[in-house]
Amino acid sequence: MAGDPPPPRRITPFEPPSFAGGARFPLDDAAIVARVHDALDEDRAFDDVTTIATIHSGRHQRALLVAREPGVVAGVPLALAAFRLLDERVEIRVDAEDGTAVARGATVLFISGHARGILSAERVALNFLQRLSGIATLTRRYVDAVRGTRAAILDTRKTTPGWRRLEKYAVHCGGGVNHRMDLASAVLIKDNHLAAVDGDVAAAVRRVREYATRRLAVQVECDTPAQVRAAVEAGADSVLLDNMSLDQLRDSVAIAAGRCVTEASGGVTLSTVRAIAETGVDRISVGALTHSPRALDLGLDFE
Repeated sequence: MAGDPPPPRRITPFEPPSFAGGARFPLDDAAIVARVHDALDEDRAFDDVTTIATIHSGRHQRALLVAREPGVVAGVPLALAAFRLLDERVEIRVDAEDGTAVARGATVLFISGHARGILSAERVALNFLQRLSGIATLTRRYVDAVRGTRAAILDTRKTTPGWRRLEKYAVHCGGGVNHRMDLASAVLIKDNHLAAVDGDVAAAVRRVREYATRRLAVQVECDTPAQVRAAVEAGADSVLLDNMSLDQLRDSVAIAAGRCVTEASGGVTLSTVRAIAETGVDRISVGALTHSPRALDLGLDFE
């Protein structure tokens, strides 16, 4: 019939998304199944009394998962798995892969399958998609705000427990760069580490170099340009410029003079990030990307 959507494309729910950032989905097939199955169990989706009572078991339905506001999509493989685990014969057409910017009203998924399965999976699928798409969308706003400067937008370890790989993946979908994944993947000597060695930056860096059995990037948190100078002279690979004024940031960039990477951090907002980027820092880390994004408004509508 004229005006009908194209026939749905049968795909595996675990098909890795493709997007400009190039990162693969951080969970393999088994991990996706386990993560989504746990979420469905939590929601008692396999014992959905409302749907079982009201919807005939043979009822077939088509539905659209749509964006109700502009944003960037992330988490599609998890949503696909949710629908697939409730109806193994469901057919889904993906209209917006992870990393895709969508306008209000754009279709993300076209779903065709048993009505019961679609309804019972709906909330879990949306929970994954809305949370991760919210992170990707907020990240894209920061990336756009510093466009034309040298600064990259980084995330932090301020993530939801158990969701770190997913949330950092969503940052990547939004065009951001991942900071260290965990405490073992890189060195960050913070203010309390320095306090425990009486403020001796050189000693802290030296001890790290002596301890590490492999070459790790060493970053030192600095509150003042004087600390930046000490960190650079100690051979730090990077300095974290914590809650510095714009003048202090400019001074610190001049001190580093390309000898190490400069990263601004602390209280960064969309209204301040451009000015921070224009000081010449290499990177800006933003905890808000993962600790306080607003979920992207997505919805599922039956045709």
